[in-house]
Parts: sequence; C-alpha cells; structure tokens
Amino acid sequence: MSATASHRPGHVMAGEMAEQPAVLRRLLSEGAAPIRAVAERIAARQPRFVLLTGRGTSDNAALYAKYLLEIRLGKPCGLTSMSTTTAYAATPDLTDCLVIAVSQSGGSPDLVASTTSAREAGATTLAVTNNADSPLARASEFHIDVLAGPEKALPATKTYTAELLALYLFVESLRGGDGVATAKELPELAQRILDRHEEIRQLAARYRFAERMVLTSRGYGYPTAKEAALKLMETSYIPALSYSGADLLHGPLAMVDNVSPVIAIVTDGRGGEALQAVLDRLRDRGADLVVVGPRAQVEAASAGFALPTEGVPEELQPILEIIPLQLLAYEVTLARGQDPDAPRALAKVTETR
Repeated sequence: MSATASHRPGHVMAGEMAEQPAVLRRLLSEGAAPIRAVAERIAARQPRFVLLTGRGTSDNAALYAKYLLEIRLGKPCGLTSMSTTTAYAATPDLTDCLVIAVSQSGGSPDLVASTTSAREAGATTLAVTNNADSPLARASEFHIDVLAGPEKALPATKTYTAELLALYLFVESLRGGDGVATAKELPELAQRILDRHEEIRQLAARYRFAERMVLTSRGYGYPTAKEAALKLMETSYIPALSYSGADLLHGPLAMVDNVSPVIAIVTDGRGGEALQAVLDRLRDRGADLVVVGPRAQVEAASAGFALPTEGVPEELQPILEIIPLQLLAYEVTLARGQDPDAPRALAKVTETR
C-alpha cells in the first residue's frame, strides 16, 4: 500500500470490509471442524435453554444466534443483562443452561465477570471471539475462534460477518446438520456484493445531509437493521433508529413522513413476508424508502440494493445483507467529510463493567 493510500480516510475500514470473502472462506475450511467438536461436546450435555451475552456489534450477532437457536433448534433463549450479576451481584441458578458470550476482543471486564459468574452458577459457558488468548476465552469452558484476523478499524466489519457464520455453523452442528455444505457459496456471493461498491456510493448521496434515519426489518433481518444502524451512528454520527417492523407499527411509524429516510432490510423468506404490511404503510406515508433485499422488492421501492440471495436459505442471508450496509455507512461518512477509521470518542476495546 502506498503512503498516500495509507493516509486516505477510511482506508483501514475499506481494507477490512474487502477481506470478508477470505475470512468466510477460511472459517468454512479451517474453522468448521473445531466448531463441530465444540458443538458435539455441548450437545451431549443437553442444555435446556440458552442465554446470550454481548455488547455493541457482538450483541447484534448474539441476537442473530437467538433467532437461530429458537427457530432451528427449538431452544428457549434470552439476551442477558450483565448488570444483574456485575452491578447487583445476583446469583441465578444456571444449571442445565448454555451461556454464550460473543465478543470480538474478548477483553471487556463485564463480559468476563458475567461469564465467570455464570460458570460458577452451573452453566456451560462458551465464548465466541476473535482472540483465542483473551480473558473471555480463558474464563469460558469452551471457545470458538472466528478466525477473522486482526481488526484495526474501530467500526467492526469482518468480525461481525465472521461471528454470524461461526454461530450458524455452531447451531447447525448442534442439530446434526452440515452447515459448511449449505454455506459454501457465501464467500463468492460476498465478493459479488463488494464488487458493486459503486452502486452503494451513488446510493450514499441520498443521505449526505440526513438528520436522522430509520432502519427496519423482521425475523432474521432484524439483527441486520440493528447492526446497520450502529454502523451509521458510530461512523457518520447520523441518529439511526432501528425497529422491528412490528414495533415500528406500534407507535414510531408516526414520526415517518415524506422526507424521512427509511431503509428496510427484506429477507427472502418468512421474515420478508411478515414485513410486507410495514412496507405498504411506509409507502402510504410517502417515506423515502430504500430496500435491501430481493430484486423484486427493490424494484417496488424508490431505490435499493438487490441482493444475490436466490437459493440462499433465509437464516444465512444476514451474512450478505449487512455488507452493502457496511459500505453505505462508509460512503455516507466520507460524503459528510469524516473519517470512518476514526470515530470520535470510541475505542476498539470498550471496557464496560
């Protein structure tokens, strides 16, 4: 990389977004067997329910895992409130519970403390991180390495898609499926999306002067809406609100008018079908609607990005859905004269307690 390129705003984030096909390919080829071995050992314990823990981007990956575990495995799941143990010193009985802590760095003290407490309370603990030597990995009984390689940009991109794929492979292994065979086309499809960067650059012009944005989806796409909103807020500083389509209809829809930018993530499957009533209401209100999803849905909107999801199971589509939205956050930030590599007031490892 030239000296000029190394000082270009956003060059670190851009490079890491571009690594995602290789990261997905590596996880499928090198990570699947260790993930399967962990899943087999945990499955033998027959946990009755699952608790998931994370912060920020990893919390959105944990929400994705919640959908997988409830839908694909039929396990009741919950997202934990770490303060119940770290601040209030609660001691729940976690016998027969699987506790999964998701973290890129594995270094946040509250994640380590809550995982340690869960293990002491009888839970089977699993850490999913990008750092096998992290405090969280050491505190957990089991560990899955997402194999994303060092991530230097403050906005997490390649670690997020790696977390999603690792969690998918884990859940499929728990249920005795072959996740690798189902996911084998993802690296090529991810590359096809990245190759259409210019489409996203043109789309970003819509949001250069946006004062706020709304993102919505349902089902497997909902974690994507939350993660995309987070990326927009931490890079471009645009207040971006994310809602389940169902929740949007229960009040927040009132703030949407004919100048309100709305991005809808439409998964090709039951989640997308459940979102149709929301899309109709948004069109009726004249919202500036952009759709990320199947081509037919994009053509019915005022603008959007058509995803290559034909034949891709609904539960795998979030790994593809987020990539154009990462690119969008990057391009909107540049268009607003800011550097996506250096969001103000952020650190790579956030030490919450």
